Amino acid sequence: MKHETETEIDALTDTFYRVFDNRGARTPSADALRKLFVPGGRITRVSSGAIEQWTVDEFIAPRIAMLTDGTLAEFHEWEVRSKTKVFDNIASRESHYRKTGTLNGTPYAGEGRKFINLCRVNALWLICSILWEDDITV
Repeated sequence: MKHETETEIDALTDTFYRVFDNRGARTPSADALRKLFVPGGRITRVSSGAIEQWTVDEFIAPRIAMLTDGTLAEFHEWEVRSKTKVFDNIASRESHYRKTGTLNGTPYAGEGRKFINLCRVNALWLICSILWEDDITV
């Protein structure tokens, strides 16, 4: 049986992935995503030896644009397995995910890993940072 803290982190992670879902004309919400992070939160992607880093707002803007202007349609990303370690008011989650959609009219699919670092602030779990790497399998 999961501890209440793990259930809260599971729900936060599920919300994070669902924010990007635009299937069936859903509209992704920048505000919903912003609320999941601490002020000053960071997102980092590693790909082909390159490292890209963003603030939460820098990360949100181009993704919301792609998900609402038709560039990336019927997009869905979901967690397939995870491992979470909790130490009092901090936690780290290894999240493996898959994703599908239509990118510029072409079927698109992939999977990857995200390492999500969290902290509990006033009894609420928030994301401090995310580090991820995609394995695109189109």
